[in-house]
Amino acid sequence: MLKEAIVTRYVTPLREGGSLPGLVEADDHGTYVLKFTGAGQGRKTLVAEVVAGELARRLGFRVPRLVTLDLDPDLGLGEPDERVQELLKSSGGTNLGMDFLSGALGFDPLAFSVGAREAGRIVWFDALINNVDRSWRNPNLLRWRGEVWLIDHGASMIWQHNWPGAEKSAARPYDASDHVLRPFTPDVAAAAAELAPQVTEDLLAEVTAEIPDVWLADEPGFGSPDELRRTYARPLLARASVVHERIEGIQ
Repeated sequence: MLKEAIVTRYVTPLREGGSLPGLVEADDHGTYVLKFTGAGQGRKTLVAEVVAGELARRLGFRVPRLVTLDLDPDLGLGEPDERVQELLKSSGGTNLGMDFLSGALGFDPLAFSVGAREAGRIVWFDALINNVDRSWRNPNLLRWRGEVWLIDHGASMIWQHNWPGAEKSAARPYDASDHVLRPFTPDVAAAAAELAPQVTEDLLAEVTAEIPDVWLADEPGFGSPDELRRTYARPLLARASVVHERIEGIQ
């Protein structure tokens, strides 16, 4: 399971994100970007972050370490920003944190270059998880210590918001025409040959086991968190071997 820590101090909001994540300190002496259960799509966004982030890590991508952060809503009592105060008050309990990469720069395709192999790997991965939020307008990539790091996957796996239509949704093509790495001639075929065989039932079981039970509880139509975990894994397993054939907009 993900490492657990307790938020000890709310430092500042990070206003670049639409969901208004916050910079916090925790009792393990770590500094994290906190994603709130009370923001946006709530816990489903955090589930997507965990599944995509932990899958990416196991496939060899650079992703900030993820932890669960226990938040006392009373931390919001002295916050002057009413929107931040409301987020803190509505997000008591288990939230998501990711390591703060101090000094990291937002990826700029005009300033940084990415090779065809790495571009292909990232495009293939985004197609697998159906990440619609890696465009030139909002790359959700960081440049840190000379390497490209993947962040912010909460908008992926949109089929989780309508489980009865998940199979149909997961079978749709992936539009990469706005992808930030499209100009770098991504070698998707090579990425598929390398990565698709690694996406196995066992690997996905390991990844989905990282999702805290509390974020899976009381989902309509499911009898247990483990049943829902298996449902999260199925579309990814089905997509892995064929998704490279369904990527549009990069030729």
